[in-house]
Amino acid sequence: MTLDPAVLAAGLERVRPLNAALAWSVADLVAEVGRAAPNGPLGGMPVAVKDNIATATLPTTCASRILAGYRSPFTATAVARLRAAGGVVACTANMDEFAMGSSTEHSVYGRVLHPLDPTRVAGGSSGGSAALVAAGVVPAALGSETGGSVRQPAAFCGIVGVKPSYGRVSRFGLVAFGSSLDAIGVFGATVDDAARVLAAISGADPRDATALAEPPLALAPARGDLAGLTFGLPREYLPVDLDPGIRAGIDRAVALVRELGGRVVEVSLPHARFAVPTYYVLAPAEAAANLARYDGVRYGSRQIGSAGDLRSLYQTTRGRGFGAEVRRRILVGTYVLSAGYADAYYGRAQSARSLIAADFRAVFASGVDALLTPTTPTPAFKAGEKLADPLQMYLADVFVCSANLAGIPAMSLPVGRSQGLPVGLQLMSPWLDEARMLAVAAVLERHLDPVAEVR
Repeated sequence: MTLDPAVLAAGLERVRPLNAALAWSVADLVAEVGRAAPNGPLGGMPVAVKDNIATATLPTTCASRILAGYRSPFTATAVARLRAAGGVVACTANMDEFAMGSSTEHSVYGRVLHPLDPTRVAGGSSGGSAALVAAGVVPAALGSETGGSVRQPAAFCGIVGVKPSYGRVSRFGLVAFGSSLDAIGVFGATVDDAARVLAAISGADPRDATALAEPPLALAPARGDLAGLTFGLPREYLPVDLDPGIRAGIDRAVALVRELGGRVVEVSLPHARFAVPTYYVLAPAEAAANLARYDGVRYGSRQIGSAGDLRSLYQTTRGRGFGAEVRRRILVGTYVLSAGYADAYYGRAQSARSLIAADFRAVFASGVDALLTPTTPTPAFKAGEKLADPLQMYLADVFVCSANLAGIPAMSLPVGRSQGLPVGLQLMSPWLDEARMLAVAAVLERHLDPVAEVR
């Protein structure tokens, strides 16, 4: 093993002000080195693990008061495979409570600071994982995605973030938010870092009924150019009022694709405008169902109410245990599932989801190999800027949540900076086509300067 626990500990200590790393100690790091396979393909790579992915050796709290101090009796399949491949769990990483947020400001541990500008957010809900990679403490990290929670913070922090196809990576040991949308994703300092970790944790798992009966991801051979590939530029993802820096980054990427031999065509995803409202009906509905178990009886800390009866126990436990954003989404989800409203909201959202997925299938069936889009509508926004208006926070997911609804692989790649802040390019590919998507990203990465100003 090449990892020195003392060096890693020093790195984690250095970024303590970012509030990104949670549970870790030198003793934990020494023990983790011993758990990693000595000759695995990851060769001792330290990897941060989001606080909603069970490790069994460190607390798994989902950044929530209701799970304070909780330690899982089992290890997530992704973590077990990470260790089997020679990876080392460096720490758990801060996040939005129960993965509900786009800024990692909704955490019982406090917000994560952006590594380049502490007045700005690192994105969310996997902001801690993104910040640790961007700060150079670890070359890779595990995050989770329900509606863009890997790609959006990757774009904000100027690193690589990959969401695999739904079912490519086992969800066993991932604390559920929206079960039909959730995916464990990977952050990397480079495309190669992210690709190697994704390959290591992928594959079938009998403990997860939604895991695909597919072998582990086999990475494609390196490409020298993009000749023979067709890239789609969805017109719906390039609105007239798009942030100038984001538009400049996309223009730069499109020009590079053409220079490297790729063909770029305009395509249409006509139901893209329904992605955000569809997501914010389905995800809260599934969250309300999944979080019902945290009642002070079966799961979570117990808070006895003043009345001393069961209703008071539930109310006090959940009222004190869940933060404001989690309570908001539970209320929304309960409403859209309630009698008299389920057909009007949940049923229609499921229909819209089918149309969104069909749009992607049609575009890819037309001969398009990958889509090029912005990852986010703006660079990282100021801390506190969107807290008073949840709708504005939700709209930060406008370009990313459709891939979760459709179940297709997608990733963010840094293309430069706008006024000093990172700009991300999103690649989306057909279902189970991660290998080619990553190979394309590696070609682009070789020709892009992630710290150059885009104009």
